[in-house]
Amino acid sequence: MAAPFADISAMPFEKAMQELEEIVSKLEKSSVSLDESVKLYERGDALKKRCDALLAQAEARIEKITLGDNGAPKGVAPLDIE
Repeated sequence: MAAPFADISAMPFEKAMQELEEIVSKLEKSSVSLDESVKLYERGDALKKRCDALLAQAEARIEKITLGDNGAPKGVAPLDIE
């Protein structure tokens, strides 16, 4: 697993997903104490939210591709991030 206190808000999608998969594997194997399971679950929840946010941003960019009259991509419009 990545460093225990790695900043989730700065993680790229791939690293967050990798750590989330490792957490799920540990929880499925029941190889950790109850207290550690709760901590892993909380971190996993934060990682899932990070992945969801990054996917939503990617989807928004994809939706901003503009098409010409012939249906071919002609450019992109600026992405408005809140």
